[in-house]
Amino acid sequence: MTGVLKQINRSNGGMPKRAVSQPVMVDVEGVEGDRHLNPRYHGGQKKAVLMIAAEIVDDLAARGFPVYYGALGENLTVFGLDPLGWRSGQRYRIGEDVVIELTTLRTPCGSLDVYGPEIKDELYGSPPKWAHGGFYARVIHPGLLVEGAPVSLESDQA
Repeated sequence: MTGVLKQINRSNGGMPKRAVSQPVMVDVEGVEGDRHLNPRYHGGQKKAVLMIAAEIVDDLAARGFPVYYGALGENLTVFGLDPLGWRSGQRYRIGEDVVIELTTLRTPCGSLDVYGPEIKDELYGSPPKWAHGGFYARVIHPGLLVEGAPVSLESDQA
């Protein structure tokens, strides 16, 4: 299973996160220069980065939600990886050096309300929409992230 890193995103705290146009370092604390408004719920080594499937964002935008890559607060917008298969413990290699390990599903967040009350149902509603809101990950091996890098499942500990 191989995909591509469509966009790398960061912010000075909160959402949306904006695209990083140049290569950027990622380490155990996350994407260099990324900040979190509420460290009690976001960030830290177990939630260093948030990964979301580009296809989810594209679908929401096509249905009229005012979203784009980074708008949902993700650091890594990936294409070609089916989020229905994402599980805690899986390790993904991004480019040459970076390895992340999925840790936990993102839970509904009040920051999403800016996109309308229906968006949480679209991401988390009934029937449950597995990983549509994204998956947090720890950084196992730090390195340089580059937009367009391949993303591949390295090991499946799930």
